[in-house]
Amino acid sequence: MNIALTGSTGYIGSAVLKALLAHDHEVIALVRSEEAAHRVAADRVTPVVGDLRDTPWLTEPLKASDGAIHLAVDDDPETLDDAIVTAVTAAYAGTEKPYVHTGGIWAFGKGEAIVETDEVDPPELVAWRRPIEKRVLEPGIRGSVVAPGVVYGYGAGLPADLITNGSKTGGSLRLIGDGSQHWVIVHVDDLAELYVSVLEKAPGGDIYIGSNGENPTVRELAEAAHGIGKVVDEEPADTRARLGDTFAEVLLLDQQAAGTTAKNLFGWTPKQPTLVELLHDGYPADR
Repeated sequence: MNIALTGSTGYIGSAVLKALLAHDHEVIALVRSEEAAHRVAADRVTPVVGDLRDTPWLTEPLKASDGAIHLAVDDDPETLDDAIVTAVTAAYAGTEKPYVHTGGIWAFGKGEAIVETDEVDPPELVAWRRPIEKRVLEPGIRGSVVAPGVVYGYGAGLPADLITNGSKTGGSLRLIGDGSQHWVIVHVDDLAELYVSVLEKAPGGDIYIGSNGENPTVRELAEAAHGIGKVVDEEPADTRARLGDTFAEVLLLDQQAAGTTAKNLFGWTPKQPTLVELLHDGYPADR
């Protein structure tokens, strides 16, 4: 298939681009600059430069595609996602062309065994997601939502920013809160395979959680990253003061999920080392 992809130069998007090509798809890379177009131009990749918020413009390359995956990020993600879904609906309504939209695990709120059908309790930072996701999942288009956990791999992602980088600042590593909260996590390469599986196999109308099932606590991650160094608790109020209320709120969420829906339906099988393993081995250098 010829797949329209946004975010192809990003952390997750570049992994999805690689996975699409590995599965013999062609890609229309919808990018926002000539520099980005130059970066992704390759065999079986056709860059198309334009404003992703310009829905009439975006509708045309979408009509020329056999399916689409949205992974672009923006300073105003709500406005961007609204424009993307409007264009996808205009281009794909009444067809069987698959569209895969990006959500996130944080929108579920706290939970010890989160599954896709759970009632949601989104924190402020991501509360805007659900109304847009409902539009994706409504009848009329073959839309699906992938809700990734915290993404890691290749020395990047949130764990590198908040765990490994912090461990290099001196004699102690400051936790996020007391570190007892679990994080749902997934390696970026495994997540890319999930996007391709959902694109190829999902009937539409459903959400799929991206989790490798590890669900470590923040303390476990910090201790794995810091080796024999000192790990220090932080009061939640201090975490909020340091990181800001809305960002701290999502990082303090206690969440666990297995991601079994995609594993059972599509045979999606995470194969990459766990984050704890990589941290013990000296992440950011993946093995």
